[in-house]
Amino acid sequence: MSLLLLAFISGCDMDINSKKLSAIQSVRDIEDIKRIGVLTTVTDFNSTNYFIYKGEPMGYQFDMLQAFAQHIGVKLELIAENNLDEAFQMLENGEVDIFANNLTVTTKRKEKFLFTLPHSTTRQVLVQKKGVGYNPIRTPLDLGDQIVYVQKGSVSAQRLKNLSEENGTQVIVVEMPKYEADELIELVANGEIDFTVCDEDVARVNSFYFDNIDIDTPVSFDQNLAWAVNKKSEGLQEALNKWIQSFAQTAEHRIIKGKYYDNPFWARRVLSENVRIKMGNISMYDQGFRNASSSIDWDWRLFASLVYQESRFIPNAQSHMGAYGLMQFMPATASFFSVQHKTDPETQIRAGARYLKWLEKRFDSIPDPEQRIKFILASYNAGLGHVIDARNLAKKHGKNPNVWDNNVDFFILNKSNPDYYCDSTVRYGYFKGDETYNYVSQIMQRYKHYQNILPD
Repeated sequence: MSLLLLAFISGCDMDINSKKLSAIQSVRDIEDIKRIGVLTTVTDFNSTNYFIYKGEPMGYQFDMLQAFAQHIGVKLELIAENNLDEAFQMLENGEVDIFANNLTVTTKRKEKFLFTLPHSTTRQVLVQKKGVGYNPIRTPLDLGDQIVYVQKGSVSAQRLKNLSEENGTQVIVVEMPKYEADELIELVANGEIDFTVCDEDVARVNSFYFDNIDIDTPVSFDQNLAWAVNKKSEGLQEALNKWIQSFAQTAEHRIIKGKYYDNPFWARRVLSENVRIKMGNISMYDQGFRNASSSIDWDWRLFASLVYQESRFIPNAQSHMGAYGLMQFMPATASFFSVQHKTDPETQIRAGARYLKWLEKRFDSIPDPEQRIKFILASYNAGLGHVIDARNLAKKHGKNPNVWDNNVDFFILNKSNPDYYCDSTVRYGYFKGDETYNYVSQIMQRYKHYQNILPD
């Protein structure tokens, strides 16, 4: 791997995890977030909150956060962290602005954090196997001397400890630091453990997929679920409360909640896909992406994000403009790289890598690897000529032609403006650059999500 690209990959990892790694952060409030233009958040990776489905990030918390970020006019930066203690620590350190999860508001938690109005309610339930040979527990009193596995730091753990004190029975609680509710439920379904306790909403979604689990024994009353912010972020808490109060009444919120919690067909599809994601896969072509990426010193997850943007991983996709295949080569490019309609996916991928390498050579003069990648992506979408025009315009107008962000991207966006495309430095004329601007942004954002969830 080239040292420059290694630096780029490390830089992107740092970009995603810098807030996570540095504990020396000034706590941001709503005005700081608006000024910076980025809302930094943390949630966990599971089948309801945040996951990748057929190449795209989604989930209840993800969709809610996107809606709030759009409401206040900023970009969303999301970090995946399944360790609750770690996520709370990130919030306390000012590394993130919001811990977005189904958080039960407890007295102990309120001593350290501010909580929003409830975004939903649930209760804790016992998850156990059902079927021939199993006698389900129907009262928490019968949990005495039983071993129950729960997510470390969860309200489920505290609830079971309280039950032991209330009932005078000894529930053996094992807190699992590297497991979240979905994974513990799967262990129950597979017979590897006997019991877990989690939110009823999460248990119900998993029961759509695992038909051998019983979730009908509650171990708590209904509990409000909220998001948490830092004690110093009172303005952010106020903004969130106003938004939640309003958003909870909308059809959009009902659709989001129904999609992730009340749709058995959807849940089965998502959980099936998540099995593959947890094994480190995005698509059936991942090995091809890995092989091709290694030949051009790219992170395979970046390559996958580009291919998803082009074709949604459909090998025979064809656009109305005549672009074809996984890499969506236009006819002239396809002919140059010997790609035809009958060409197999692996050959398409290898040809795409060769084309990216060809483009990369045209941007050797750009010193920053991440910026260079953005120029390559822009050229893949718009064509090399329009990107060269935008760089020339940037140089003429006192901007940096080697920096995409807030420099050359401005001129791509404005290449449909006659004040720019009629300039004497422009050789390739009019171009509607919105698509290219969004193309680069979306690929890089999706790449960060892939980095969040998938191992290198």
